[in-house]
Amino acid sequence: MSAPLRAFRVRGRGGAQKFGVAAGSLRGLLRKGCRLLQLPLAGSRLCLYEDGTELTEGFFRALPPQTELVLLGPGETWRGCFSDVGRLLAASHGQRDAVVEAARRLLADERAPARQKLLVDLLHTLDENILAEDKQDDGKWFEGLESRFKNKSSYMRYSCESRIRSYMKEVSGFISNVHPTAREAYKRIIDLMLDKLKSVKYNGCYFDRREEEEAVRLCTAEGWFSCQGPFDSDYCPSKHSINPYSNRESRILFSTWNLDHIIEKKRTVVPELAEAVKTRDGREVNWEYFYQLLFTLDNLKLVHIACHKKTNHNLSCDKTKIYRKRKQTHKIS
Repeated sequence: MSAPLRAFRVRGRGGAQKFGVAAGSLRGLLRKGCRLLQLPLAGSRLCLYEDGTELTEGFFRALPPQTELVLLGPGETWRGCFSDVGRLLAASHGQRDAVVEAARRLLADERAPARQKLLVDLLHTLDENILAEDKQDDGKWFEGLESRFKNKSSYMRYSCESRIRSYMKEVSGFISNVHPTAREAYKRIIDLMLDKLKSVKYNGCYFDRREEEEAVRLCTAEGWFSCQGPFDSDYCPSKHSINPYSNRESRILFSTWNLDHIIEKKRTVVPELAEAVKTRDGREVNWEYFYQLLFTLDNLKLVHIACHKKTNHNLSCDKTKIYRKRKQTHKIS
């Protein structure tokens, strides 16, 4: 059975004009795009306009409709939206010469690890709406959203809260797999976790650029998010970054980024919690340790979809933290 058709916006490397193209597979989209832009099918490929990530069939299936793509012919490259720096600069005034010189130095140094980040900062200075917060100042950003969202940060908080709520739903739904004699204790732990999540508003602050405490948000004050790399690495080799506050497309594309559990939620943390409740034998389960693993940045990494490894992480919970030491009471003689 063929996949349903989805529409995408496709442009060539050298032009700004975008074409609507519908396809159910990456191969089909590539074929239609090559015919439209008169490029040879052999050697051509599609990548994200935003950051230049080349599409695979699996990546293609995860993309939301209307994502902007660039069709590259044989031998062509695309550095992401930074490839449009020259076009953007042509429309700027004032400090144009200084900005051009800075961009040239960065682009000349292919091995500079901060090149992509600095180019992102450059685009930030050229984007007039990147700091707009309210709906009245950037109405296009809110297209397709419910009318209750009046500013960008409120929607971004909701976006993060929705992810955390889905994790809580998975933990609650696992109760059917818990041993019958332990289900009541498991449910009590769920209730404790839920109360704590409600008290912190489901950690929506992680995506809120207005959050005053830098340590509890994943973005800069301007709204830039950086990929934290695969679970087995301390950095992103491709230096992926995005600002979902900047425009509607970036907001939509950000939904494909993952809050990845380093110690896996489904394979490890939740089953370990169920086992701990079952075999507690009078001991007190340290539910707050499991809460940290499931819902906080202690065990969550924000990763670009290309850096999200779905293989077994082969990491386990800390056995010394599963149970809490009970406080001893001393008799006074």
